[in-house]
Amino acid sequence: MTGTHTIQGKFVHGSTMRHVINMTATGSIGLIAVFLVDVLNLLYISQLGKPELAAAIGYASTLLFFHTSIAIGLSIATTATVSRAIGSGDINLSKQLAATSLILISGISLVLTLVTYPLLDGLLSLLGAQAETASLAKRFCQFVLPSIPLISLGMGLSSILRALGDGKRAMFVTLGAAIATAILDPLFIFVFQWGLDGAAYANVCARAVLCGIGTYSVLRIHHFYLAPCKQVFQRGMQAFGTIGIPAILTNIATPVGNAAVTSFIAKYGDQAVAGWAVVSRLIPMAFAGLFALSGAIGPILGQNLGAKRFDRLRSTMRDSLKLTLFYVLIVWFLLAISSHLIARAFGAQGIAADVIVFFCIFVAGSFLFNGSLFVANAAFNNLGYPLYSTMLNWGRSTIGVIPFVWLGGQWFGARGVIAGYGLGVIFFGVAGVWLCFRVLEKLEQKHCEA
Repeated sequence: MTGTHTIQGKFVHGSTMRHVINMTATGSIGLIAVFLVDVLNLLYISQLGKPELAAAIGYASTLLFFHTSIAIGLSIATTATVSRAIGSGDINLSKQLAATSLILISGISLVLTLVTYPLLDGLLSLLGAQAETASLAKRFCQFVLPSIPLISLGMGLSSILRALGDGKRAMFVTLGAAIATAILDPLFIFVFQWGLDGAAYANVCARAVLCGIGTYSVLRIHHFYLAPCKQVFQRGMQAFGTIGIPAILTNIATPVGNAAVTSFIAKYGDQAVAGWAVVSRLIPMAFAGLFALSGAIGPILGQNLGAKRFDRLRSTMRDSLKLTLFYVLIVWFLLAISSHLIARAFGAQGIAADVIVFFCIFVAGSFLFNGSLFVANAAFNNLGYPLYSTMLNWGRSTIGVIPFVWLGGQWFGARGVIAGYGLGVIFFGVAGVWLCFRVLEKLEQKHCEA
């Protein structure tokens, strides 16, 4: 049973553009810090002078990204269920659903970690890792994989903070982890001379910090936890089934697409893989605003759906797409003019440098369509149509990646693989936005008929 106490949703009044910008800005700061540290991590490893170390990080990151994507899917389910309850005004229900989400996240991530650990050799082989590079990638994964439950729980706690509208503390969660990594990475890699192992240890410590700050913020600051009764726990499980499973499938699609690119580009040697590893880290750092935006609009949409404010749902979508256009144009310009500098910073030469420079000058602009797809996916997940985002993301990561990178590789080598990766998203970005506004019309029509 839920109580009679009420809670006022922060996002059901005021300018939607202001809410979108504020939540995206706080989310971006935390994400940029995390991704910047990730880039620095690769930069430090590159300075050790062994190309196979950078390639090993590339393979390991591709594999570990599968688990991170599952964690993101679980956090999406958390945001959707908790923010809707907050929008409806029921505080006890909101707290119980938050607790249910954290319990489910912990259990699911632990099981997946235990299942994956003994399969590392086969999975890395599927990605194209061979000989010493495969051995190094496996060693890195063996250290980092057990910390997956920590990052999953940390993401879940951060999503509860965003659902509450506390973007600042959600930012502190990721910012704290980034600061920990920034301090520990050079200490472990260079001062203690642990090399690749040092990077892995720093990764694990940062995830513990992420989880610790999130726990303190949710439990001690907001006191937003209430042991769920059987009825609410079952409701939470149902929500994770209807929202979480499609959201997980949606997010798994992205590393599948990345794995396909890694596999195709591996044909051009460790240098090409090292170049793609740099690009893979450059993307989330440079376009952190888009990743933050997709997370930021979830609670705004969820609260307004709970409050039945359909006018605000439409304006939130329009404002998000305007921000996407503005952001991508600025980032594309900055990447293009600094492309050679980025390549030199990582000591990239030959094919590795070609891959990095080509992405920055030509392919980065495709993130206008990626960003539009992110926004549409966030809307589908929070409006009760998560299968739409699953279909679009899998379409983008299979039909929109594999034939394009294969043809690109056949015609233009490693550059062609990167070009194919960018071209394949255009149709899916446009289709996602069109379908999203159709869903909003359908929701309002259902409400009017009820």
